[in-house]
Order: sequence, then C-alpha cells, then structure tokens
Amino acid sequence: EKKKEKNHRRRRRRHNTFRAKDYLRATNMAPAAKKGSKKIQSFVVDCTRPVEDAIMDIASFEQFLTERIKVGGKVGALGDAVSVSSDKNSVTVSSESAMSKRYLKYLTKKYLKKHNVRDWLRVIASNKDRNVYELRYFNIAEGGDEGEE
Repeated sequence: EKKKEKNHRRRRRRHNTFRAKDYLRATNMAPAAKKGSKKIQSFVVDCTRPVEDAIMDIASFEQFLTERIKVGGKVGALGDAVSVSSDKNSVTVSSESAMSKRYLKYLTKKYLKKHNVRDWLRVIASNKDRNVYELRYFNIAEGGDEGEE
C-alpha cells in the first residue's frame, strides 16, 4: 500500500509540473503578427524659428539624421525601414520598424550641440500633435535694471 501511495504522489507531482510548464510557455509567447499590415510611425521635427533666423540649415540636419539613425544596431543603414525627408521648415522621419520618439530627440540635441546652438535652442514636444517636436529658443529674462541703482 505504501508503494501505491508513493507512485501516486510521483504521478501527481509530474503532472502538476507539466501543467505549470505549459502555462508558462503559453503566457510567454508573443502574439502572432498580422501579415500585410505594417505600422508606419512618423515623427516630425519642426525647425521653423531657427530656419527663419538663419541659425540652422534644414538640409544639413536631414543629412545628419540620415547618417546617424541606427537600424538593427547599424548606423547609417536605413534601407527601406526608415526614411528621412524635409520640407521648407521641418524634417519628417518615417519608420516601419520600432523607433522611439525619444531617440529622435536625442539625435536632435546632438545635432544642436555639434553646431554650437544648444545653448540657445531646446527641443520641446508640441502641444498640438504628439508626434511633433519643436525647436524653440530659451526664454532668457532681461536683468538690465538691477545694476543701475
């Protein structure tokens, strides 16, 4: 009778372990991707103010992004996954693969630092559209009246 009980416990233990493994395997699986539907992300960097003041060249900014954006861990190999285009005052980055908006902000700040305008310009998310960054001037308060007493 002890032998039967021991075998019964073994079977139960083995059965429970198997069920737990199946459960873990089922919950960790990635959902199946739908074929034919590619989600294209589009981000815009609005450079209206610095371009109008001739502080920044939109073509050089577009070239900088084309050279620096990483796709699959490789710099400059955009291929068909990412496209960079520019209008009169803005640069648009469209991506079929996953790309964060924060990465575009990082590259924009890097460009501003390289061209020594980071002290006057900042990169801000637009209030109107969530996929748009704007380049704005820092608001520096004039303090000329304090020294003349």
